Amino acid sequence: MKKKIIVCFGLIALLFSSCVTMRKYQDLEAKQKETESRNATLKAENDSMKATIDGQLTAIEDLKRRKNGLEADTNVLGSSLRKETEIYNELEKNYKELLASHEKLAANKTAENKKLIGQLQSTQEDLQAKEDKLNKLQLELNNKAIALEKTKAELSQRELRLKELQSILNKKDSTVNALKNTVSNALLGFKGQGLTVSMKNGKVYVSLEEQLLFATGSSVVDKKGAEALKQLATVLDKNPDINILIEGHTDNVPLKGEGYMKDNWDLSVNRATSVVRIITANSKIDPKRLTAAGRSEYLPIDIENTKEGRQKNRRIEVILTPKLDELFKVLETN
Repeated sequence: MKKKIIVCFGLIALLFSSCVTMRKYQDLEAKQKETESRNATLKAENDSMKATIDGQLTAIEDLKRRKNGLEADTNVLGSSLRKETEIYNELEKNYKELLASHEKLAANKTAENKKLIGQLQSTQEDLQAKEDKLNKLQLELNNKAIALEKTKAELSQRELRLKELQSILNKKDSTVNALKNTVSNALLGFKGQGLTVSMKNGKVYVSLEEQLLFATGSSVVDKKGAEALKQLATVLDKNPDINILIEGHTDNVPLKGEGYMKDNWDLSVNRATSVVRIITANSKIDPKRLTAAGRSEYLPIDIENTKEGRQKNRRIEVILTPKLDELFKVLETN
């Protein structure tokens, strides 16, 4: 209404302030009416929309109340359902237990009989297994006893052989010691003249340096050396159970000259042979007991390449070994 009054005043002002034609006035008036009509329509639509919104809000509130009620009912029903389910499960469990107890009571007598029979059978089987095991152990024990007696007999025999071997070895050691002493005493006059007597590895070693037997580069035994060998031969002749090895040794200086001896091998062998000839010529020693060998320069006793060292290496070694035939016979029987 207020807007209408304002419009009227405006129109009047226009009529008075300017030259407005009636046609324009009529147009304006028509537009005013149209606007008023549209305003009325919009107001009616607005009122209708407001009523609709109010109705929707009421409906929403009602739905919320129903929803809350349903949720409360659902919680109550869920709790009740869980309780009922638990009760049902417990009843079902009790039912099954009762059913099982009933079946067990019904078959109890038969089950006890079967159990007793099973226990008896199992006990009988255990007893039979024990008896079989005892029989097996007894058999093994008998076999062990037989093997033990056999082992005892074998051990006794081996101990007897061991004593026999020890006796032979003691006899051999005693013989070697006695031989060493005898040889040392027989050659006592040559002590300090390049002759030594020693014992090692169960053998007696009589070492004669070159100066006692030979001139340099020669295999001819001189008079003094021959006398020492004759006395040694006398001792060896009285000990028939001794094997005799004659070894010739030289130094590392090459042999000079173009005679029948070409090198130190020839010299060492010829010197050993010369010693053998003197021993056999002055005793009744069986030649089978004698062996002549040449070592040349390859088994020195002094490895220092000095004048004194080379002098020690030029030597004859008479190696005396007791015969071990008796010992070998005992070993062959083992």
